[in-house]
Amino acid sequence: MDKLLKCISPIDGSVYAERQVSSYDDACTLVARARGAQKNWAMRPLAERIRLVQAGVARLTADADATTQELAMMMGRPVRYGGEFGGVVERADYMAQAAENALMPLVAETSDNFERCIRRVPHGVVLVVAPWNYPYLTAINTIVPALIAGNAVLLKHATQTLLAGERLVNAFCQAGVPSDIFQNIFLTHDVTSQLIATRQFNFVNFTGSVAGGQEIEKAAAGTFTTLGLELGGKDPGYVADDADVVAAANTLTDAAMFNSGQCCCGIERIYVCEQHYDDLLSRMVSLIEQYRLGNPLALETTLGPMANKRFALHVRTQIAQAIEGGAVAHINTMPNDDGEGYLTPQLLTNVNHEMRIMREESFGPVVCLMKVKDDDEALARMNDSDYGLTVSLWTQDTARATRLGEQLETGTVFMNRADYLDPALCWTGCKDTGRGGSLSVIGFHNLTRPQSYHFKKYTK
Repeated sequence: MDKLLKCISPIDGSVYAERQVSSYDDACTLVARARGAQKNWAMRPLAERIRLVQAGVARLTADADATTQELAMMMGRPVRYGGEFGGVVERADYMAQAAENALMPLVAETSDNFERCIRRVPHGVVLVVAPWNYPYLTAINTIVPALIAGNAVLLKHATQTLLAGERLVNAFCQAGVPSDIFQNIFLTHDVTSQLIATRQFNFVNFTGSVAGGQEIEKAAAGTFTTLGLELGGKDPGYVADDADVVAAANTLTDAAMFNSGQCCCGIERIYVCEQHYDDLLSRMVSLIEQYRLGNPLALETTLGPMANKRFALHVRTQIAQAIEGGAVAHINTMPNDDGEGYLTPQLLTNVNHEMRIMREESFGPVVCLMKVKDDDEALARMNDSDYGLTVSLWTQDTARATRLGEQLETGTVFMNRADYLDPALCWTGCKDTGRGGSLSVIGFHNLTRPQSYHFKKYTK
């Protein structure tokens, strides 16, 4: 029996879209098409590949209004926030500008006797397994540099954002990227694993859960396929004694609650020095109480439903268990909280690191506050996590932030900022957050492999 993937809208539980999955054999046919076209694509001038990719991004952003409505229906983000295309353009433009230097040969010698250099060559066929929470932003991090570097790309998107992959591929192909070079594919988890296990791909980029990353690694075991894995986080903030509390409250609240908290680098736990604790708590509670939970298609809505009822159930369970263990909830249940996908944003205090909510990723609109005595205690608390994606430090002292950063087990250290991807910097993590990195020059290096050239010349 043919299997259908179904996108269930979080707005009302209806089936918004459905697509038939490819069998293993059909998928292999698509991979073969990609592999057959990839070398010719890689031989095209770099400037031409950049031009076509940028044209694809422009074509994608031309449909921003329709895509915004579509995203609200598929994963619940309020339409008032638009699509994701400001970030898409920023990242794509930076990677296009950085490509020439990033892919330039590293010359060791050019002389009458020798030419020695290291070139960057494409892996070949790249599989991008993209998540639903930022279906365009996260996918573009790999798609753009992979194509520019000369790879062919197959895109498998999350079922919750079933139509995003089609939009991406259609836009790029309409702009002139060859249809065999960039393909959308619908797959089950089992067929995806089978394809990886049989070495169909030269590089696999996965963004998702730790459990999903573990399955990817198991499938790739023994194949020597290069992997890039971003597997989420439990990102902390630290409000030090010299912090701007007003700015910290505004930024950290938004970083915890935007997109209904469904951000891999969202802030989920905050450590604050004793002298600022009451002030920060009061300000954050006031800000959270101003959110309007409701239908994401309504312009007045600032917080939509979580993408799936089971995601909301996970967060509700964490909150309930924390309260049972002594945590204090500061936000009263909002009128549109339906006990299912529409979830009241919450702030908890009197928490500890024995609670699930301080150790497991929540990926929802909940944040926890703890007092700390000093930098040393804050550092120990921030590192007491299985994850390591970003940390948000609030201080006026860059030397202090640097000292802390050198001891933090994390991929990115922010000072007086949170929940932002700078395309000039590598987006990476450690521990259970995964391995590899996207964006920046390093993103290009991860999507290519080094090839050394050692030419000895004979002269008459």
